[in-house]
Formats: sequence, structure tokens, C-alpha cells
Amino acid sequence: MGSLKLPQNRIHGGNPLLSLPTSRLLPKSTSPIPPNRNFALSRGFITRTIQLFSPSFLPCSNHVLKKEARVMQFSRRSTSASVQPVTEQLSEDKSKDSLVSGDSIRRRFLEFYASRGHKVLPSASLVPDDPTVLLTIAGMLQFKPVFLGKIPRQVPCATTAQRCIRTNDVENVGRTARHHTFFEMLGNFSFGDYFKKEAIRWAWELSTIEFGLPADRVWISVYEDDDEAFEIWHNEVGVPVERIKRMGEDDNFWTSGVTGPCGPCSELYYDFHPERGYTNADLGDDTRFIEFYNLVFMQYNKKDDGSLEPLKQKNIDTGLGLERMARILQKVPNNYETDLIYPIIETAAELANVSYNLADDQLKMKLKIIGDHMRAIVYLISDGVVPSNIGRGYVVRRLIRRAVRTGRLLDIRGDGREDLEGAFLPEIAKKVIELSTHIDTDVKNRSTRILEEIKREELRFVQTLERGEKLLDQMLDDALLSKQENKTAPCLSGKDTFLLYDTYGFPVEITKEVAEERGVIIDMAGFDVEMEKQRRQSQAAHNAVKLEVENTADLTENVPDTEFLGYETLSVQAIVASLMVNGKPVIQVSEGSDVEVLLNRTPFYAESGGQIGDNGYLYITDSLNQQKAVVEIQDVQKSLGNIFVHKGVIKEGALEVGKEVEAAVDANLRQRAKVHHTATHLLQSALKKVIGQETSQAGSLVAFDRLRFDFNFHRPLLDNELMEIEGLINKWIGDATLLQTKVMPLDDAKRAGAIAMFGEKYGEQVRVVEVPGVSMELCGGTHVSNTAEIRGFKIISEQGIASGVRRIEAVAGEAFIEYVNARDYHMKHLCSTLKVKAEEVTTRVENLLEELRTTRNEVSTLREKAALYKASILASKAFTVGTSKEIRVLVELMDDTDADSLKSAAEYLINSLDDPAAVVLGSCPGEGKVSLVAAFTPGVVKLGIQAGKFIGPIAKLCGGGGGGRPNFAQAGGRKPENLSDALEKAQSELVSILSEKAS
Repeated sequence: MGSLKLPQNRIHGGNPLLSLPTSRLLPKSTSPIPPNRNFALSRGFITRTIQLFSPSFLPCSNHVLKKEARVMQFSRRSTSASVQPVTEQLSEDKSKDSLVSGDSIRRRFLEFYASRGHKVLPSASLVPDDPTVLLTIAGMLQFKPVFLGKIPRQVPCATTAQRCIRTNDVENVGRTARHHTFFEMLGNFSFGDYFKKEAIRWAWELSTIEFGLPADRVWISVYEDDDEAFEIWHNEVGVPVERIKRMGEDDNFWTSGVTGPCGPCSELYYDFHPERGYTNADLGDDTRFIEFYNLVFMQYNKKDDGSLEPLKQKNIDTGLGLERMARILQKVPNNYETDLIYPIIETAAELANVSYNLADDQLKMKLKIIGDHMRAIVYLISDGVVPSNIGRGYVVRRLIRRAVRTGRLLDIRGDGREDLEGAFLPEIAKKVIELSTHIDTDVKNRSTRILEEIKREELRFVQTLERGEKLLDQMLDDALLSKQENKTAPCLSGKDTFLLYDTYGFPVEITKEVAEERGVIIDMAGFDVEMEKQRRQSQAAHNAVKLEVENTADLTENVPDTEFLGYETLSVQAIVASLMVNGKPVIQVSEGSDVEVLLNRTPFYAESGGQIGDNGYLYITDSLNQQKAVVEIQDVQKSLGNIFVHKGVIKEGALEVGKEVEAAVDANLRQRAKVHHTATHLLQSALKKVIGQETSQAGSLVAFDRLRFDFNFHRPLLDNELMEIEGLINKWIGDATLLQTKVMPLDDAKRAGAIAMFGEKYGEQVRVVEVPGVSMELCGGTHVSNTAEIRGFKIISEQGIASGVRRIEAVAGEAFIEYVNARDYHMKHLCSTLKVKAEEVTTRVENLLEELRTTRNEVSTLREKAALYKASILASKAFTVGTSKEIRVLVELMDDTDADSLKSAAEYLINSLDDPAAVVLGSCPGEGKVSLVAAFTPGVVKLGIQAGKFIGPIAKLCGGGGGGRPNFAQAGGRKPENLSDALEKAQSELVSILSEKAS
């Protein structure tokens, strides 16, 4: 089929750009632009070629400034430079050809701000350090400590392309043109450097000059009371007042929480339909406008009483949605049809054997959902999130399940190709990974693990879906039975429909379709109530970045960073810089008090990188070297950036601010920590050698008594694998290799192959710890100087802690010796008790267990025989009810008969009594235990009475519950004292129901 050509004219019509002094602001590009400006996307069975911007105003893509041009360029710090008013003419014909791809937009944004003095920083992980936020939801999150003043700024201003995840509006994904779970936020940030004027000017320049948006199509919103921003936009930039909207606090005033930094916002909107004019224009109208750039002017601190006070350091926080800008520049109707997402949608359409171009809105929506969710799934798993039922793991699990069930709605079976037992999501994930090159280079390196994790979760969920189908059938049977009993229209409750949707992944559309085929309606109002409950819970949890100024932040003005000397020495003389009790500064602390001590220098290691903080003492002596005070340090934590907080208790004397102390680390405990930390590095290397390079760290603990290492892997390790891991590590220990520690630029360390430790943040200069030929990692922890110091290594346990995450606990060094000695002691005691040699213990224990099993089986057989004998006697107690049909009923107590024997007795009785018959038996097999069983013949079941439903309410009377099949069910309880009443209730209900049915 032929390709569909879009008109080769200017974007959305109109003449672009304002007239700016481009000789000062925009030096010509120093690198060529790819000549092809056609953007071809395959549309299933149709190929569509998208003509991007007219060459007459395509923006340049490079901001490397020539020396002479840089001098003339508008300065970041200039307060006198002005921007000329808006005109409708181009001031410069920019590069004639440019592929306005998503990757190009991202690159050009970063280059634009880099040329204006911003440091380009990498995207933070989707798993934030901030405990108040579940996932990284905004570009500013990695800078939160800087905005709060907790850590000093490393650069005056920065720019990033941040990967983000938001799931609070997941139901809107695919339904609107702009909602996503995964998106990229391009941002420029100022930490007390420039402010409102520069931020506004550059946002306009970026939008209308760099990206070439027609100036008359860009609208502005400002906070209703922000006259300063209004004046800059109108008087300095030249935006007409008709295109500047003042908006209220809900829309244009950003707050981080009840208290903390806050300030007015200004937003840039693109107008798709300028022909509608200015009258009654509503920026919230999605059919006309899209917000693409948000500027937050962080200028106030909100106090407890709600009043605002100016911040000493005013900051800028901005965000430009990459997908939104790509939609505008690529002239497509929604974000999904940009080159950032559409290739993924195209892959899904191919597997579903459909054409996106020819699809109706419902079909397109399903393809968009898959395209969106797969991006989120791939990047979350790449950043170490594995599917589970809690926290971040539940987010990725839910997204995978939504994608799977959406694929089933598209009739994708198996892998979508030939393997009906396979998985289709990995096929789509491959396309996401292919597109990841300029977003996150680590994704391709982790592709094997990502694809395996997605496949496992999909196949596991398909089984869940099949169980859900069975549950739906049962629910529909119950609804039809309820109709017969209550003479009402059969209806599936909203709660049950939501259970199918949320737990078993059943789309409500499928549930409704299947139910209607069976003549059952759905309580959609009840379903909507349950959905709203979940939505509120989702929106309330971890979907806002909290920036609240803490009391300790005040200390940053008076207490400098702590100088750490613990790599070289375990004892130093230091000055007490500050004291805190219960988080509040004090001047003096007396004996017996808990205290937090801030020193100007310290040998104590503060907890980080998985290694716990040092223990030790602070000593104060007099002129005669006599001890005046002793402080036992029990923990050390980092706070306010690089300030070490020594937590302890005053054992003797008193401690005052300004006093000199001797800070001494417990050398034995430090050595234990060093041994375990180096052993952790060896363990990671051994794991990669034995089970594969794809495994990666998911967490760690380096303690004095053990080490703990969490890693991503899909199955338990085999015994021979654990032995091989131990063997490798102990060989490396025996090699007595000298460790090498270097400080180098981060990029150099990565090029050298150094592995980053999980959850750590790194500056431009990093510390690299290397065991030559074995391990090289970025690490700030303490380590042995020679592997021989570790002495020995032993794995204590290996277990799963979450789906796809395993945990190894091990001991090394002194803890290894203690562990071996303890095991030897217990083995000697066991040998003495069993009167065998150590090598004979296993055989002896196995023989004893076999004898025990044989004895238990004999006892069980005797109990069953006794129960059957009792049952044969009880059979004569059965009585009949009913007039037209006689039904035999037997309800009896069988004393302390165990549950299995009670079941055998019921089976014997139901086979002995003529059909129709109903038997209910109860017993107390132990203290605080109740066993119940109900057995009905086919004749009773045909009357509409089911054993599984009957026995449940009876068991509740005994503090328990249960259920089972229509003809046979078991239950239990915890209140033996209620058993007699429960059996009486069972008998009376059976007689009542059966009498009515049999009359």
C-alpha cells in the first residue's frame, strides 16, 4: 500500500518566532544537522511519512558557542539585558534540515542550558533515596536536599533529562492524549543563582527560537498575584496581555507540603487552534491547549501558621514534558504517536495482527496502554524493582498485569507468534530496550535480566487469569442460584467484580460480556465505588514530593562538614562542634544522658553503602591526663549532607560544646566490618561468575557479626552452586591479594569497569576499591588491606525475600571462627546424645525420622479404624425428614476424633445411608481446636443445598470457617465450648431446609 503524505508546510500554519537579537543570543551551529527531515513511521500495514517543520524555520540542534559569539551572548547574570518585543518575522533562518526526534529534542534541551552555564547531570534512578516518595515522580526530586539546604549545592545551576513514574492517573492512560505512567521531564534548575527573569527569558527563547514554536501560539499562565512574572512576560518578552492568564492558587502556586519551600508558577501552553480567538479561551481545554513547560519560582518558606516568608536562597525548578514537546513538533494528534512511543505500539499491533491506522478508538486505546506500560515496566525493572505485592514491586506487577490482560483483549495468545505457551510482553520489551540508547545506556546491559523477569511474571499471571476464570464461573453460578432463592434479578456485586479486576486481572469489559451471556447483570455503581476507593488510596500514597524544612537544617549555618579521617587512623583529637538532645541543640550534657555529638573531625565511619556505623568512645582528659568524661558511641549517621552525627550515652562526667575530645573507634569491631565489607565485594564477584553476569545487587548489610547480600535472581541457588561460590571466595582469601584504593573521576571509573553499589549516590570524584583480578567497585566503605585478613568465609543461608530477589547471609573473619566453633560444639553434643560419630549423624537421624513416620502412620490407621467403628454405631441414629421424599439426617459429636479420621467417618456414613442423606459431624481433636465435616448425597445437592456453603456459618459459631465442594466440605474452629450449640444449630437448619424442600 502507498504511504500517506502529510502536507509539507509550517507546523500548524502561521509564522513562527519572535524577533530576538540573535547575533547575541544564537550563534550558528558548529555541527551539521542530518539532512533528512522526513520522519517515517510504519503503521502496521500502512506506512505514514510525517513531514516535520518547514525548512524555513527549523531550529538548529547545536549550542556549542564560538568564542566570539559567547562574549556577545545574553549573560545568565545580566540584569540589564533585555529581550525585544514579539514580532511575526524570523530573525534568522536556522539550519535547513533537522530530524525533530525525541532524542534530538532531549539533546538540544540539554545543550541549550549547558551553553548557558548549566551543568548537565544524569537522570536519577526511578528508585529514589527519599523515603517519603515511592518512586521518582519529578525532575527536582534528586535536588530536594539542596532545595532544603540539607546539603550544599555542588553547582550553581543544573539541567537534566529525568525518567519519571506516576501511576495515580493510570486509568487515564490511553484514554487521553497526554497521560502516561512513564515519561521524561526535561528540567533546568537554579540553586540560588538566577531567578525569575532569566528563567522566563530562556523558557521563551528555548520554545520559540530553539524549537521554533510560532510565538502567537504560545500562551502563558501566571499566579494571580505574581505581578513580577506578568510584567516580565508582557513588557520584556513581549507576550500580549490577551495570551497571559492569571490563575489561582490551585493551578499556579506550588507547595511542597503543609510547611516548607513554595512559590508561584508560570506555565507555557501550546495552542492547537488559534482560529478560536482570545475570547473565553480556557487553558484547561485539552482539545485546544497543552501545557508543555512549567516554571516554579521557589521564593517563599511556608511557616506553621500559614504565613509566607522570603527564602534566603531563591531557587528555580522547571519541567518540560519531552513527550508533549515531541507531539507538538512532530505534528501528531497525541503523545503516543511520537517516535518515543509509537514504535512500541507498532510492535504490539503486529503481535495482535491489527493495523493501528485502521483501528477504532477502543482498539487504539488498548495499543496505547501497552505502549505506555511497557516503557514503565522495562525502566523500573532495569532500576532494580522486581514484581511483588508491596511497595514499588506492586507498581510494576500491576502494570505488567494490566498489559497482559490488555493483550488478551487484543486476542494476543502465547508469544503472539507461534508459541502458545510463551509470553508476548518480552517481544514488546525488546523494542523498548532498542529505543533506550539515549535514555539510559544501562538498560541494554541489563536486557537479559529484564526480559527474563517480564516473562516469568507474565506466565505466572496467565495462570492467575485462568484461576480467575474459574472463580467468575462460580460467582455467576451463585448469582443465578440467588435469583432462584430470592426471586430477584441475578446480579454480580461490585465488590466481586472489583476482586476479579484487581486480584485476578479481569477487565470489567470481559466480566460484563461473560456475565451477560449467562443472563447476569453487573453492579457497576458498586464497582465504581471500589475503584474510587483504590484511586484515592493510590493518589494519597507517595505521589507528592515533600519538602519540609527540619529543625536540623538550621545547623548547616553553624556546623561545617565533618572531616573524615577513618581511612587512615582510628583515633584523633577533635573539637565538639555541637550537641543535641532529642534533636534540639544544647550546650552541655551530663552523665547518663543520651546525646548526639557533632565533631569537626572524626575517625568514626558513618553508616552508608550498607555498612553500619562505627562504635567506640569519646574521652575528655585534664591537664594531668586524667579522664574527666567518657561518651560511649553506639552509632554514627550522616545528616545534612556530610555532617557526621555520633549517637551515644554519657558514661562519665559531662560534655560541652567547644571541648577537645579524643575520638577512638573500637578497633575490633571496625576490623569485623572491614572483613565483611570486602567479603561482600568478593561475594558479588563470585555470584556473577557462578550464576551469570546479569545478576545484580538489590541491597546489602555489612554488620559486625555478619553480612547480608540481596541480589536479583529468579530461582533458589543449588547446593553445588553455593559450594562453588564459597570455594571461589575462600580461594581468593587464600591468594592473599593486596587491595588497591584509588580516587578518580566517575567517568574514568565506569570506563575501567567499576561496579556501582546499590542505592549509592556518587559525585564527580569517586573512590574505587579493587581486588586485582577479582573485583572493582565504587565504594566509600572501609576494607581490609589484604584478602588474607578475611581468614575464612561461610554462607549461613540463602533464601527468597521477594519475587525475583534472593538473599545470602554469611560470616567472615572472627565471626566465621565463632560460627564454626558454635557448629562444632552442637555437633559434638549431638554425637554424644545419639552415641554415633559425626559422619554417622545424618544416617542416624534419617533412621529415627523413618521410625517416627512409621509409628505415626500406625497410630493414624488405628484412629481411623476407631472412627469407622464409632460411625458404624452412629449410623443407626440417623432420622428422616420430609413427607413426599424421606431424607436421612445425621448430626453427631465424635469426641476427640482428629480431622482426617472425622473425614473418613463422614465418607463411611454417607456411603452407608441411602440417598438422599445429609451427615454433619463435629469433634474436638485438641485443646482449642474444633473439626467439622458435612457430607451430602447427590439427592440432597439436587435440592439446592451445598455442603460448602452450609458448613461455613456453622463453623463461625466455633470461631472458625471453612468450605468445600457441594457434596463434601470441611471446616475448623477455635472455640470447642461452642461445638454442642453449633451442632444443634446445624441439625435444626438441616431439618428446616430439608423439610421444606422435601414437602
